[in-house]
Amino acid sequence: MMVTRLYTHPACLTHDMGAGHPESPARLTSILAALKAPEFAELDWAEAPPATFEQIMRAHPPAFIEGVLAAVPAAGLVALDADTILSPGSGVAALCAAGALTTAVDAVARGEIANAFCAVRPPGHHAEASIAMGFCIFNNVAIGARYVQRKYGVRRVLIVDWDYHHGNGTQEAFYQDGSVFYFSTHHYGAYPGTGSAEETGAGKGAGKILNVPLPPGASDAQIVEAFQTKLVPAARNFKPDFILISAGFDGMQNDLLGVFNITPAGFAAITRIVVELSKELCRGRIVSVLEGGYRLDGLAESVLAHVQVLREE
Repeated sequence: MMVTRLYTHPACLTHDMGAGHPESPARLTSILAALKAPEFAELDWAEAPPATFEQIMRAHPPAFIEGVLAAVPAAGLVALDADTILSPGSGVAALCAAGALTTAVDAVARGEIANAFCAVRPPGHHAEASIAMGFCIFNNVAIGARYVQRKYGVRRVLIVDWDYHHGNGTQEAFYQDGSVFYFSTHHYGAYPGTGSAEETGAGKGAGKILNVPLPPGASDAQIVEAFQTKLVPAARNFKPDFILISAGFDGMQNDLLGVFNITPAGFAAITRIVVELSKELCRGRIVSVLEGGYRLDGLAESVLAHVQVLREE
């Protein structure tokens, strides 16, 4: 029977942006501890190797990659911006976070596993081609999209992003592309200030960006409706060959950085919609990667709900 595989790496726990920073190693610790529960015994665990320079170059120019890795301190902390900080373990963590995506893509594309969840940090969807920002160093999901296209000849990739914050970096990467459809639900007006419904792509990418801003206090019912009425018809029209998920859980109730009211049941429901689309359109080929989520108990519960649905495929 095909399995769901969990990709992670101990290095992702060594990236530490300082005391009190919400994007802390404890986020990943809480997730991994929860996924070791007996009911997830059949989950296939694998260690993610670091991405290669060539793989990261598909989403970031060489000078940026070299500059980030050169800035990693031997001791102490170095700030890339007010929110994004490097510690001695940050370079390897960022490489392994990106490597989880490329390795998961390999396993799913080759039919070795049903799908995958990448429990890694730092997150990625705010990172622009030459700018690390918003807790993000390399744009993991953009790297994964370019990788599956180049290595496996995949023509169309759908990226589904349900983080509370808009994935400005992912949108920027594919805004004029056309081969990647980017769908995002988020709170427009929150950081980073992008993601209005009027941002729909340009050139070859015209119509391939679909932002669905949700209001403060957005509920399970509201996000499920957005997926049913906006994502489903758009995906069917686009006909993706592969689906990537930027799985942010900071839309959960009482998150430290968000004001939505989504429950684990809500995350399960939108995961199920994407899984059903993948079965209909692309032979179930899904790779999901962790983005935000900052209330530790709610984060673990929400990830469990998400992974449980992936395991049901």
